[in-house]
Amino acid sequence: MTPGSEPRHVAHETVEERLAGEVEELEELAAEVIVEEMELHDGPGPLEKAQLEKNAEEDEEEEFPPLSEQIAEQLGGVRGLIESSLPVLAFVLFNVVLGDAVIGLDKRPALYWAIAGSVLTALAISAYRLTRKQPIRHAVNGLFGIAIGAIWAWRSGKAENFYLWGILVTFAQAAVVLASVAIRKPLIGYVWGVMANKGRQDWLDNRKLFRTFQWLSLVWVVSLSVRAGVQLYLWSQHEANALGIVRILISWPIYAATFAYSAWAIHRVTSTERAPEDQQPAQA
Repeated sequence: MTPGSEPRHVAHETVEERLAGEVEELEELAAEVIVEEMELHDGPGPLEKAQLEKNAEEDEEEEFPPLSEQIAEQLGGVRGLIESSLPVLAFVLFNVVLGDAVIGLDKRPALYWAIAGSVLTALAISAYRLTRKQPIRHAVNGLFGIAIGAIWAWRSGKAENFYLWGILVTFAQAAVVLASVAIRKPLIGYVWGVMANKGRQDWLDNRKLFRTFQWLSLVWVVSLSVRAGVQLYLWSQHEANALGIVRILISWPIYAATFAYSAWAIHRVTSTERAPEDQQPAQA
């Protein structure tokens, strides 16, 4: 039988078989697409879920910076400390340079120049931050205290009264913290709850944390009382220049050291309590 002379039914069968094969291939391809769609809708596997949960935890942690960073933000950082000290430094310099120590102006004119220099320095810091669209909360707080001290010093004619408002505020802070310990509601615990515990105050039910915040609050009472007590003694001795030096060189280091110690003590307790929880998945 020569090519091209096959019976017609044989040629038809060949075409049908070819079409049937193509249909089968299309069906297999459609089945693969359906399986892939089902896998997508079923959601991620166990490993993918674990990775997603880990990423969510990391994102949540990023929203709440470490306690040390939040403390630094509350203090305004190194720059905030410097800016809060500049008006006091200006007051001391003007009072020393223009007073009996150098130029020899009378007490009141030297005091007025010192007040003006301090207030203008505080205003300049606030204006500089405004022009650069930076937060001025710390600058405004400092300006408020400087203004009250300046008014008291100007009305009394005594340079040491420039520092009296800050001394009284520090004693008031110590009294409030001590009262919180007496009523068993340590203020340092509430501050920690807001700053580092996402606003939760569940530490009240944690005996170890509660005791930690009780004695840490007492540490703060001592720290504040020492700062204010040294300044009050110098105020009573009318040592205005020494008061300014103590406020700049002693007060802030004591304040920062107390913050650092508090952060360390709290971290020591919270880290030891988290350790067993972190080991449970590994044991399972």
